[in-house]
Formats: sequence, structure tokens, C-alpha cells
Amino acid sequence: MKNTTTEKINMNGMGAIIHENGVFFRVWVPNAKNVSVIGSFNDWNDSNDALTHEENGYWGGNIENAKAGDEYKFCIETTEGKLQRNDPYAKELTNSVGNSIVYDPTIFDWQDDDFQMPSWNNLVIYELHVGTFHVKEKGKIGNFHTVIEKLDYLKDLGINAIEIMPPFEFPGGYSWGYNPAYPFAIESEYGGADAFKTLVKAAHEKGIAVILDVVYNHFGPTDMDMWQFDGWSENGLGGIYFYNDWRAKTPWGDTRPDYGRPEVRQYIRDNAMMWLEEFRVDGLRMDMIPYIRNVNADEDPNTTLQEGLSLLRWINSEVATKFPWKLTIAEDLHGLNSITDGLGQECGLGFGSQWDADFVHPVREAIITQEDSHRNMENVSLAILNKYSGDSFKRVIYTESHDEVANGKARVTEEIASGDVNNWYSKKRASLGVALVMTAAGIPMLFQGQALLEDKWFSDTDPIDWKRQKKFNGFVNLHRDLIQLRRNFNNNTEGLSGQNTELLKIDNERKIIAFHRWQKGVKGDSTVVILNFSNTTFEDYVIGMPAEGEWKLRFNSDWEGYDKEFANFMSTNAIANQGEYDGFHFNIQFSIAPYTALIFSQDRD
Repeated sequence: MKNTTTEKINMNGMGAIIHENGVFFRVWVPNAKNVSVIGSFNDWNDSNDALTHEENGYWGGNIENAKAGDEYKFCIETTEGKLQRNDPYAKELTNSVGNSIVYDPTIFDWQDDDFQMPSWNNLVIYELHVGTFHVKEKGKIGNFHTVIEKLDYLKDLGINAIEIMPPFEFPGGYSWGYNPAYPFAIESEYGGADAFKTLVKAAHEKGIAVILDVVYNHFGPTDMDMWQFDGWSENGLGGIYFYNDWRAKTPWGDTRPDYGRPEVRQYIRDNAMMWLEEFRVDGLRMDMIPYIRNVNADEDPNTTLQEGLSLLRWINSEVATKFPWKLTIAEDLHGLNSITDGLGQECGLGFGSQWDADFVHPVREAIITQEDSHRNMENVSLAILNKYSGDSFKRVIYTESHDEVANGKARVTEEIASGDVNNWYSKKRASLGVALVMTAAGIPMLFQGQALLEDKWFSDTDPIDWKRQKKFNGFVNLHRDLIQLRRNFNNNTEGLSGQNTELLKIDNERKIIAFHRWQKGVKGDSTVVILNFSNTTFEDYVIGMPAEGEWKLRFNSDWEGYDKEFANFMSTNAIANQGEYDGFHFNIQFSIAPYTALIFSQDRD
């Protein structure tokens, strides 16, 4: 007898579980009359391999002659007839409208992978989209293997974490990834599960962490066998995996998971933990959690989803317990401390960090605004000082992300000069923005192609043009040098990874901001950043300083080595002397070119 009952095997878990006596299949179908497994191992015959009804709507059974690589589906008998459904827990599919594949998670050889996640205050994240990051053949999409080929570029740039836009099985081959049809399955056209593990392993070998973008605010909305999975539904909506009333509605379709059903909560929790455990990713970035904690993503208590809030707390609690060094990042964008407050605090959701809308929006506005007189340095200063939950690194700061360079918005350089990003104004002000990202307190993030002076906007059909790496090599080096300073490669800018920020100057008339970053406040730690947001050169400009003595110029974004159009204005080392100025006991005179960032620090004793 090739179908062994649940009582004889008693396998834990969901989906297709490989073991020495075949494959045990388990699925949740509470409204089924009968369930069987059909597949390549039984010629797709629905009368051969019936499953046994377990408790709470689960069905399970062992198929002795099933094995890794076999294709399968569940055949669900309902009062309305038979349904063939893919496995919601399938880790591989032939494609989003094809068949589930039995996957063996034990075969992949991790060898001696024992990667240690960098401390969060030393992270520099690079967000990328697998399908467009590195395309080698016109008309094709990129995959995990083509990403691996560019890891040396990222390492040389100084990147130590990549954030991968959702790579879960979606309709077709072109997508941003925010329409996951099968949240447990890696997109087949990207290479599948083992190819993703290969990327994680290769990144770890280069010292690069992998953060995975996950989508739990909705599923699909198309090519989903989860929709009315066992035939039951109400109001024409999604059935057992989804809300079936007004709570189903999201901007992406009426496919919000039912966070109140224990089986759906378990499904989402299992998904999050699988990436961290089996796939060894180093963090999760959760897409638009306002639609998990509230139906309308606002603060209306009448539409709050308490079960969504408790689900987020459950996941973050498990991550904190099992993997306290792994990072969970929320995309919330409402500026709430509660998102990153600890789980022991009232309303705290326990995320490690969150994308900071209160940084990106005022900083982008200051960069892309055409007239200098319209730039608001007070708003920029608030962006520099902002923090959440009393921790400077509980925010991710950036000027470009997949959202900020699409949906009616464009690359920073494109916003400054549409159709001509290779111009002085675009390059100067874009470099001013990335300098602020790398020096302000927070976890800095770049978006793919940003260092290559990519133009236009993000599209899943428009791949990165890697010929720009050579053409704009100086601009690439500008990003590299800033990242090296941010990560304290030369042991004299440790303050850029410190918790502390102090404003030294806000000059809204002349559009200059200066601030002091430090960890302990000693030489080689204290770092001073000066930013000129105007098209004016200033000589002998005075600011107050935190300490006396020689301050060495570590970075000047006007250096001609970064771009032949830059003026190479000779800002130099400077001496801070005693003398009260703007409330500080020491002051310094310096010169600065238009739209330029300067970074100073002192040598260690």
C-alpha cells in the first residue's frame, strides 16, 4: 500500500514533506468532502492517493513512490464538484499557472556558510530588482545567477547588504514582485529555490547580507489557487485564506489575508520564518504594513485590524527570540514610534527599523527644487535629526527607492533635468543628496543604478545599463568614497556610525547646513559634515566647532576626479581655534563650492 495514513507517519509541517518513506502531503481544506494528491507519480489519477481527514480542516497522507522533482496538485472534492489546486506551501512551481513541484530542502550544500550579520549601525543597503539589475541578453530578464556576477561590483562599492524586491512566483516573467501568487515559491524565471539559496550563499561569501522584501498586506491578485481554494467563499470574495467582507479591500485588489484565522496567521508566520531559517536570509522588509494594521492604512480606530497588529508582533517576537541579530524593516511611512518600539512597550510592534518618509521627502524636495531661494534648510535639518524609538538606526534613509523613482516620480537626476541627467546641476545636487544619506544618522540605502547616474525611472522592463559604470566611473567612485567613510574604512570617521547628531549651523539665507556626528566624541570619531545647497561659492565661512585643533578634509564632492564638470574647488584642511561662535567654544573658517558636501574629522592621537 503506497498511501500511508497520518497515524502511521505523523509528519509535522505543511505541503510536501520529503522523508525516507516517500513524501507526506498535508493541506488545509476545511470545506472539502474528500482530498487526494495527483501528480507525475500517479499519472494524475485522482482515485489513487486519497488523504486522510485530520483535525481542524487539515488533510494529510503519505505517498511512498513520490519523490523530489515530482509535479503535483491537490484534487479537492466539494459539493459543487472537483477542484484542482496548487499547494499554497509549494516552494517551487513550473510557473504561476503550472504545477507544484516536490522540493527537497536538505539537498542544497551550504558548505561552511556561517555568515555574521553586520551590526545594524554599520549597514549600507542596496535595493535591487532581480529581473532588471543585470540583464545579459536583450529581451530576457535577469536572474539570481546574473545578480551573483555583480556582487564584486557591490562589494567594491562598499555595500554590505542587498535588499531584494519580492522574488516570489508571480504571473509572467516581468513584475515588480508585489503581486505574489505563491508566497512560498521562488519565481521560476529567476531560477527557483536553489538558485536563490546560491545567491544568498554567494553574497555571504562576499560579506554581504541579504534582506528579503516580503508582501503580507495582500496576495496576488491573479494566478492564485488560494482564491476560493476549497470552493467556499462569501460575497464573491476569496474564501478561506482571505477576508470575505469589507476588510478584504486593498489598493491592489480584494485579497487581504484573513489575519484573524489561526491557519492563515500560521501560514504567514511560517513564510517569514522559512526565509530566515531555511534560506538563511539576514532580514525581512515588510511591504506597506499600514494595510496590515488598518483596513484603510490610516489611524481610524474603527478600521484598525487588531489581529494584523498581533500577527506582526508574533513574527517580530519570534525573530527577536531566535535570530536577534537579524533585521526586520517596516515600510509604514507614517512616522510612528510604535512601529519600532519594543514589544514590551504599549502598542510596540518590535520592528528593528523602518523606512523614513520624514527623511526622503524633505531631502528630495531640497535637492530637486529648481530655485535656491525655495529650498528650506529648516526642513532638511529636521530630516537630519529625526529618529524613532530613541534610536538613530531605527530608520532607513534614502533619496531613491523603487517607490520614489516610479509611479509618477523619477530618478533624482531626472527630476532635476528631465531628459538630460548628465549635466552639472543633476550631478552636483544628486551627489549632495547621497552625501546626506551616507552621513546622517540612520541605515543608508541606495537603489540599483543610483551610483551609475541612471536616468528616467524604474520599470520592470527597463534593465540597468551597465555601460554607464565605465562612462560615469568618477560618479561611482564618489559613492564608493562616501560609503567607505560611512563604514569607517580609514578609522577616522567612526562618528558616522554613532548615535549622536548635533546641528552646528542652519543658514536658510545662504542655504548651508553643518552638523556633528559622533559616537564617543573623541578624535577619529567626531565627524563634521557641511552641505551647501546653493549655487554660490563661499570663502572664509565660519561655523562653531565641537573641538579645537586641525580638522582634516576627508571628502569634497566638488573634486574633479568625480566628474570632469566639477570645479575642483580647493577646500582644504582647517584649524578650529578658541572663540565663541553660535554657542560653541571653538570656530573654524572654511571655503565651499556650490552644491557641495565636505566631510571633516581629526586624526586619532
